[in-house]
Amino acid sequence: MDDAVLVADADGVRTITWNDPDRLNGLTGVMLDIASDAVEQAPDGTRVIVFTGAGRGFSTGARLDGPISGTEPMDRANRLIRAIVASPVPVVAAVNGPAAGFGCSVALAADLTIAKESAYFLLPFTSIGLMPDGGATAVVAASIGRARASAMALLGERLPATEAAAAGLVHRAAPDDDFAAEVDRLVGRLAHGAGVAYRSTKQAIAAATLPHLDDALDRERDLQVRLFDTADFAEGTTAFLQKRPPVFEGR
Repeated sequence: MDDAVLVADADGVRTITWNDPDRLNGLTGVMLDIASDAVEQAPDGTRVIVFTGAGRGFSTGARLDGPISGTEPMDRANRLIRAIVASPVPVVAAVNGPAAGFGCSVALAADLTIAKESAYFLLPFTSIGLMPDGGATAVVAASIGRARASAMALLGERLPATEAAAAGLVHRAAPDDDFAAEVDRLVGRLAHGAGVAYRSTKQAIAAATLPHLDDALDRERDLQVRLFDTADFAEGTTAFLQKRPPVFEGR
């Protein structure tokens, strides 16, 4: 697990890469802790933080091949979202492939999200008997409105990157062949920009658009922890691992 998250620094840019491509960068608690440390402890001179994924996916969210219960998983996840939003430097999500579940929440918590046109965003929580978390209930609604946020969260349907950009959920969808160059241009512009002004701007926008993010994170934690103990969640995860449709009983 020591290399499941790669952290690299170069020319004022700290790049955090989810590095478990065989599992489409499914996330563990340890991976979340490493990423949170990397954001919170970015060295002096850091001007931009970039999140991306190794291989063909950004992140498919929390891994479901082990027990999930109690408040610890939610506290670890919420710590990372708070670190991204509170970071004094711009955070860019370079979404190179599917961003699902908590992976989607991380991508959308960034200040600027650029995605490959072939990528998509997905909040599949209800398909396993859970609810969106990682601040998604606040961030998505603040970005594209209650109606579209409700559809995305309740129906759990894929939102292609091009549609996400058109709806204002992300900054840009770039052609796959141009993606790396587009990311470099965006990150380079931020790295050479007015860092003090960026910090003030980021704080002001977060205060104006996400004033209740902490409340949302706490509410998601409390509600999600209850769902961890339901029969529907047990059925949802079993069905997911067995690659079959779940049969929910509403309990």
